Amino acid sequence: MFITFEGGEGSGKTSLIKEVESFFKKQNKKVFLTREPGGSFVAEQIRNIILDNKNEMSPKTEALLFAASRVEHLETVILKKLAEGYLVLCDRFIDSSLAYQGYARGLGFEEVLKINHFASKNMPDYTIYIDSDPQEGLKRALKREKANRLDKESLLFHEKVKAGYQILIKKYPQRYLVVNGQGTMEELIADTLMKLKEIFL
Repeated sequence: MFITFEGGEGSGKTSLIKEVESFFKKQNKKVFLTREPGGSFVAEQIRNIILDNKNEMSPKTEALLFAASRVEHLETVILKKLAEGYLVLCDRFIDSSLAYQGYARGLGFEEVLKINHFASKNMPDYTIYIDSDPQEGLKRALKREKANRLDKESLLFHEKVKAGYQILIKKYPQRYLVVNGQGTMEELIADTLMKLKEIFL
């Protein structure tokens, strides 16, 4: 099974995904944790290009780089792990490109889906979306030791990202699990695990 985690910058995805990994391991499942952009040798190098603060690029270039990183990650890591019987947990996947480049950058969902053709044939079984406040998330993201190029986008941009996710939730309701990211990390973890237990236990 393939489960992805989505949300705005500073929403708590990294901490949450580790708790979910622990939850599944307690159920004696083989779990593999990975991330996007990145997750493989070549994909990690593309990640460095995308997120480097020195690199200015057009929205189309950005979208194509994300798609290239994604297909490399998918073909060399994710599909192999799924074939080996692992439950794959991935920090971001194609929905990030749809929300960030498709909606917030204005390229359109259909255009982004076209350049992610290979990935769109391998959509997640479930997507956990952290519904959080963009302003608060941005404050947390900018406190990171290395705030990246996307962290430093305007609040308006991050509000558009959230609006893009809201459209995706309505577009793919069968796979989206929306969890409340407005409270504490403990509350976020509890809400997520409750929803996962309803499905898997």
